[in-house]
Amino acid sequence: MFRTKIQVRYCETDRMGVVHHSRYFPWFEVGRTEFFKSTGMSYAQIESQGILLPLVDCYCKFLHGAQYGDEVWVAVSLDTLGAAKCQFSYQIIRVSDELLLAEGYTTHGFTTPEFKPVNLKKHYPDIYRVLEKLRGDHE
Repeated sequence: MFRTKIQVRYCETDRMGVVHHSRYFPWFEVGRTEFFKSTGMSYAQIESQGILLPLVDCYCKFLHGAQYGDEVWVAVSLDTLGAAKCQFSYQIIRVSDELLLAEGYTTHGFTTPEFKPVNLKKHYPDIYRVLEKLRGDHE
């Protein structure tokens, strides 16, 4: 799994002193964006080819709370890759003790800028091959 580090900010915590549940999905997005950047292919490059990756499903299971000042790893892997969608898995891990705090996934479709589904494998084989390689290189 690819990892990127985030430091918990005070504004991300709730009255109970733990990270609010709404913050985990933005962390997933940060991890996914950095995952792409690490391979030399950014979201902007994909979008410039006329492909969008809208979110179609998401899930997060909360196991332990992160607190202000904690550093956390956002671990990301591309788990499934189909012709018209893909799924990323995530783990949020506290750096200091490697405790798994949360885990989840996001599923994304491949669409045109008009949000019409597109068969990436057929119409954009170069991008599909890069994603296939991403799946293998980061497992």
